[in-house]
Amino acid sequence: MTKRRLPKPDELKQILRPKPIVLNPTDRRLANAHTIADLRMIARKRTPRAAFDYTDGAAELEDSLLRARQAYRRVEFHPNVLRGVSDVDTSREILGKTSALPFAFAPTGFTRMMQHEGESAVARVAERNGIPVGLSTMATTSIEDLAAAAPGARKWFQLYVWRDHGAGEDLMNRAWEHGYDTLMLTVDTPVAGARLRDVRNGLTIPPALTLKTFLDGATHPAWWFNLLTTEPLTFASLNQFGGTVAELLNKLFDPTLNYDDLDWVRRTWPGKLVVKGVQSVDDARDVVKHGADAVLLSNHGGRQLDRAPTPLELLPAVLDEVQGGAEIWIDTGILSGGDIVAAIARGANAVLVGRAFLYGLMAGGERGVQRSVDILRTELVRTMQLLGVRTLADLTPSHATLR
Repeated sequence: MTKRRLPKPDELKQILRPKPIVLNPTDRRLANAHTIADLRMIARKRTPRAAFDYTDGAAELEDSLLRARQAYRRVEFHPNVLRGVSDVDTSREILGKTSALPFAFAPTGFTRMMQHEGESAVARVAERNGIPVGLSTMATTSIEDLAAAAPGARKWFQLYVWRDHGAGEDLMNRAWEHGYDTLMLTVDTPVAGARLRDVRNGLTIPPALTLKTFLDGATHPAWWFNLLTTEPLTFASLNQFGGTVAELLNKLFDPTLNYDDLDWVRRTWPGKLVVKGVQSVDDARDVVKHGADAVLLSNHGGRQLDRAPTPLELLPAVLDEVQGGAEIWIDTGILSGGDIVAAIARGANAVLVGRAFLYGLMAGGERGVQRSVDILRTELVRTMQLLGVRTLADLTPSHATLR
């Protein structure tokens, strides 16, 4: 027979330790987010479907995005032991300047549609954490306002070549004058991709109060309140435009874009030049010949051509071809610190994250973006320690193979 007794008060005190009460609802939500997937689930609940799907979705059947994510799931890590990893250095030199982490915030369009704090909140987080931030041509915050919001951040400007080259030259001049040191020329959008979630949701810019969106808005009153009581949602670099995303892109962007345009950008822009959207070995070689300082292997987050090449799988062949002639960056499908480690181990100089911080923004504004960085940093450090490496330079392809 088991002899029983009543527990002593001191014994109960040791095991009864309730969590502290968090009064702020945003802090309470974010405290329960331990992965980017957790932030995504919170974002989905707090954001109207059309705005969430614009961020979450991709083109056509969304196979490009799915395959990119599956590629990171195929990574097999090969750790070394007995290496002494109490101190881990996550810093990385990116185009001649040190970043505290080996990733940057990708330029994203329509960001204030996702959450009213928008690009300025993202830039402030980048400034605090010592990482670069990109501003899109399709941003809802101006070049000048972003520079004022985060004067100490390393800022990059992303350019689409328009039919009107004069407008593009004006944007480049404004960006350079306000301290943006790198231009990211996006070359994979001669026309808009078929983003079917947006079509089915009837997404327009700015959002329109149709019966469908009104009913959806009834379940997301805070989002609509913030949209309607803050500055009007417009494109900071464009005249106001009403219509669908595809209509806007097809009206503005130049489908005749070619290497002459790249040469024009290289002559016009005095800073570092990144060509974004490269998806073949030959194109990587050629843009470096035309003056690119870095090549960003990207299928636009799966949002342009469906069934496009997967950047992580394309990376080794491009590295072999370029042979150090330019930095090679990578994006698409990166949702964890382990994904970042895998990309660096396989040879990428840096990675860009987009959806990862946007989920954080939708989940909790600036605090949510900070939470996304905290999650990625924690996962990055832990993965490096478990692999037995103390610096990013110690990572080699032997640490991360594809099954």
